[in-house]
Amino acid sequence: MMTNSIKIFEEKEVRTLWDEKSEKWFVSIVDMVYVLVQSKDYQTARKYWNKLKQRLKAEGNETVTNCHQLKMKASDGKMRFTDVADTEQLFRLIQSIPSSKAEPFKLWLAKLGRERLDEMSDPEITIDRALEQYMELGYSQNWINQRLKSIEIRKELTDEWKSRGLKEGLEFATLTNIITKTWTDKTTKEYKILKGLKKENLRDNMTNTELILSMLAEASTKDISQATNPKTFEDSKDVASQGGSVAKVAREALELKTGKKVVTKLNAKSILQEQKKLESEDDE
Repeated sequence: MMTNSIKIFEEKEVRTLWDEKSEKWFVSIVDMVYVLVQSKDYQTARKYWNKLKQRLKAEGNETVTNCHQLKMKASDGKMRFTDVADTEQLFRLIQSIPSSKAEPFKLWLAKLGRERLDEMSDPEITIDRALEQYMELGYSQNWINQRLKSIEIRKELTDEWKSRGLKEGLEFATLTNIITKTWTDKTTKEYKILKGLKKENLRDNMTNTELILSMLAEASTKDISQATNPKTFEDSKDVASQGGSVAKVAREALELKTGKKVVTKLNAKSILQEQKKLESEDDE
């Protein structure tokens, strides 16, 4: 099984993938180049990597020859094949890239390997890592607490789906979309478009209220599933709709009381800007 995740190096996102079979981390080479050469955008980083790859291949560099491609989330939100390398290969590639970020990135890679071993022995460390990353990005403590709780609730739901014999990937995505569509009146894709997102994580761009209602929808779905014991995928789709409806009722009641929409275009950037504005006003 391979698990995609986003790691943070000096406030920049780096796509990674953990391969349980080989017990190795694989990292997007373009992302590494992006942070090392401090490119203006990913297109510049891609051009840099393509030229470097050609030169190293011409020199008979075995590291480049042994690099392969795996599917990672692209800027358009779709899973696409991209050049990746394991940590050992990355250390060798870094030597070919003159950068003041080379040594810090090597230390980051070494830490990445140690973190996985720590997390396997103590799952609570995974939550601690997430907490550190969100704090580094500037999220408020209140939002972080909600986000970490949402991760816990999401895992409980996916564990319930697994126990019903449902498959990760398309079936999980379909059920998630049903839940989202039911409580927000928007598909997951429409929700991301509203917030102006591409490859960014939707939940990382929700407000506190959106996160709470999303958690309510998923927790309700899990509870209803445990109570009704759905036998088929179609049964689970019906349960997902019921769980989403619980949060929809709460959302509509809140909107009626406040006169404000819950699901909005606010994303992480605007949320953090608002947070900084409030903090500066408090200091005055």
